[in-house]
Amino acid sequence: MPYDSTKFATHLRKSAAKHSQARCAKYVRRALEAGGADTKGHPVAAKLYGPTLKKNGFHAITVKKPETFVFVAGDIVVIAPTKRGNQAGHIAGYDGKNWISDFVQRGFWPGTAYEKDAPSYVVYRR
Repeated sequence: MPYDSTKFATHLRKSAAKHSQARCAKYVRRALEAGGADTKGHPVAAKLYGPTLKKNGFHAITVKKPETFVFVAGDIVVIAPTKRGNQAGHIAGYDGKNWISDFVQRGFWPGTAYEKDAPSYVVYRR
């Protein structure tokens, strides 16, 4: 089945909780699968999702300033861990309006620790 970013975004929106469940990789993986992606052999840690995304036709794009960049529905960000936080990192998808992981984020960064540390990240687009 071909990949459908609309189905991906719809699944993300419908599955999102009000607050983080600390399960971003699981929620984004399920949304990828709903969109038709093959996630066999997927990693557990969010920070390791790059190869799975590339296997499904995504490519990295350059985003120097996420606060002013124009994202498109279906974009996915993989973020390195913060200095003091969850060592699994973070992954989220853009639905055309919001960044969503296991919850609807306030913006590109999933929380204040990420905003403060601004760890490295890669945005993937298909």
